Amino acid sequence: MFRRLLVGLLALVVVACGSPAPGPSLAVGATSDQEMTLLAHLYAAALRSYGSAAHVQIVENPLAALDSGEVSVVPGFTGRLLQEFAPGATVRSDTQVYRAMVGVLPEGIAAGDYTTSADDKPALVVTDATAAAWGSRDLTALVSHCAGLRVGAVSSARALLPTVVGSCTLPPVREFPDQKTMFEALRAGDITAGWTGTADAGIPSELVVLADRKPALVLAENIVPLYRRNELNTQQVRALNELAGVLDTGSLVDMRQHVAEGRDPRSVAEDWLSAHPLGR
Repeated sequence: MFRRLLVGLLALVVVACGSPAPGPSLAVGATSDQEMTLLAHLYAAALRSYGSAAHVQIVENPLAALDSGEVSVVPGFTGRLLQEFAPGATVRSDTQVYRAMVGVLPEGIAAGDYTTSADDKPALVVTDATAAAWGSRDLTALVSHCAGLRVGAVSSARALLPTVVGSCTLPPVREFPDQKTMFEALRAGDITAGWTGTADAGIPSELVVLADRKPALVLAENIVPLYRRNELNTQQVRALNELAGVLDTGSLVDMRQHVAEGRDPRSVAEDWLSAHPLGR
C-alpha cells in the first residue's frame, strides 16, 4: 500500500515538473481609441496563440505605462513614435523611419518587427476629374499643382497631418467635423484635396487616393510593437514578430470597419487571427 502511494506521489511530481505553471498575464497597453484598442487586442491574441497569457489594459498614456512597467507591450505606428522621440526627423520611407525610431527608443524599450504590408499613414484624396486633369494618380501630381490648392481635413486628425509634401508647403487646412462632410465639399469643388488615411474604411469608391510611391513624400506609419527589454521570452517576442508578416492594410481596413459597426475589438482580432494563424 505504502509503495503504491509513493509511486503515485512520484508520478504527480513528474507531471508537475513537466507542466510548469503559466506565467502572469502580459498587459498590452492602449488608449481607448478604437484603432489602438484593436491593435492591442491583435498583439494580445498573438501572444495567447503562442501559449502566453495576455490581456489589453486601457491607459491614458501607453508609452509612460510601458516605461513604468505598468504594461509590457504597446503597439504603435513607426512615424508617430519617431516624432515622439525625435521631433523633426526628416526620413520618410518605411525602412528609414523604422531604423531611425529604433535608434531613439528610451533605454530598456525594444521594438519588434514592423508590418511591411500594413500601414495607416496620411493620404490625400481627390476627385477623379482632378486626377484626370493632373494626368496622374500619384502624390507627385499634387506637388506639381501646389499653387492654389485648397485642402480639407477632419478636425480631430489635424494634429497628425504634415504641413509640407515634397517641395509643396500646404495651405492651412479647412476643417470639417467628419469625413462625410469633407467628401461632400470635395465633390462640390469647395476643396481640391482632402486628408484621409491609408487604412480608412469610409473612402467613397469614386474618389482617388493619391499613391505615395518611392521616394516617399509622407512619413511612413507602419504598425510596430514596443516592449520592455528582457521581460519577454523568445516565444513571446516571436509571437509579436509573427504578426508583422501576416497583417496587411486591407485586413486592417476590414477590422476597423467591423469595430466601427459596433463589434467587440477582442472578438474581431481573435476571429481574424483564427483565419490567419501564426507560425505557418
